[in-house]
Amino acid sequence: MNCRLCGSTRLHSVLDLGATPPCEKFLEVDDLDSPEPTFPLHLRLCEDCLLLQIPALITPEETFTEYAYFSSYSDSWVQHARRFVDDAVTRLDLGPESFVVEVASNDGYLLRHVLAAGIPCLGIEPSVNVGAAARESGIPTLTAFLDEQLAAEVRTDHGPADLVVANNVYAHIPDLLGFTRSLRGLLADDGWLSIEVHHALNLVTLGQFDTIYHEHFQYYTVLSAQRALASAGLALVDVEMIPTHGGSIRLWARPVEIAEPQHQRVTDVLRIEEEAGLHQIDGYFRLQRQAEAVRHALLRFLLECRADGKQVVGYGAPGKGNTLLNYCGIRCDLLDYTVDRNPYKHGRFTPGTRIPIHDPAQIDKDRPDVVLVLPWNLEAELTEQLAYIAEWGGQLVFPLPTLHTAAISNPPKRKVAT
Repeated sequence: MNCRLCGSTRLHSVLDLGATPPCEKFLEVDDLDSPEPTFPLHLRLCEDCLLLQIPALITPEETFTEYAYFSSYSDSWVQHARRFVDDAVTRLDLGPESFVVEVASNDGYLLRHVLAAGIPCLGIEPSVNVGAAARESGIPTLTAFLDEQLAAEVRTDHGPADLVVANNVYAHIPDLLGFTRSLRGLLADDGWLSIEVHHALNLVTLGQFDTIYHEHFQYYTVLSAQRALASAGLALVDVEMIPTHGGSIRLWARPVEIAEPQHQRVTDVLRIEEEAGLHQIDGYFRLQRQAEAVRHALLRFLLECRADGKQVVGYGAPGKGNTLLNYCGIRCDLLDYTVDRNPYKHGRFTPGTRIPIHDPAQIDKDRPDVVLVLPWNLEAELTEQLAYIAEWGGQLVFPLPTLHTAAISNPPKRKVAT
């Protein structure tokens, strides 16, 4: 394996999660008696450029042509997108003469706010089903994977973009150099690029190993992201540390020819990373021990629940949850089922562990003793949504960053609609 950023062969093993199926390949009933392919999930670090990465064993086409994730099913994520658009309009002085492109625009969760502000926009979304949902909502959307040719076509047909948004996609691209050039190709010579991506600082220091799955090919610190952007003539000018996905970074970049000096925030975050040991290879080797500690604590808890005759069910069926379930070896003997707000997943089964997925109303029917929340990064939102389980003494448990039970204050008398 060569580093996909700098080409180095000096890659070091950081975390081996064994072999798992792709995390978004949910199974139907007819699939349960068929073999299920698995692929090694092995995180490595490049000694030369410090990019965290896994081998590209599956292609984006295998994952995203028909996709199970719809961003609009997370209320907090839609609100996050609205705040971003409001701030970007003010910061960049965007208006009716501007043009915004979002790459990996999903179901239009963000661009709906751009349209509402009267700003022309275009989404580029590879998933056929998700892109169709965006168009049904009136969001102009191309169903395609972004590459340099498509970027040139969009620029010719629509003009260069004043703002290109790439939220939670920069990790999903095995051709990192080509994709970065494509982002530059969409961008006006005086435009802005905004990227949100999970921060490897939190991945390593907080042991967030479940954010690693086959569709995430690389994991960024500000240092490694800065180097990746520079490969296409883009200069990092600002960075924000934001709470999404357990701790992310929002990178603001511009063409190097017109980029202003870096904001002090870039220097500050780089210093935080360095103090955490992430500008040296030794700082990354703690991750294996942290993952093992989470696995052992969670399994002890679930085994004790089973011994005590308690019913345990899950909430959510996110990609991170499937990494956690497979790495820990959790199946229906320890988790009866999980639920999810996305109707696409109802009646299907989690990849690898084959746990059935139901509508959230199933929790209110069964009144389980314990609800294990798999999208732990939404703790505040889901603690509020699931507070009704306190009505029968239910326990709301989050597995990361360490196993803990949420404190439910003022629980409602009745189940809250979801």
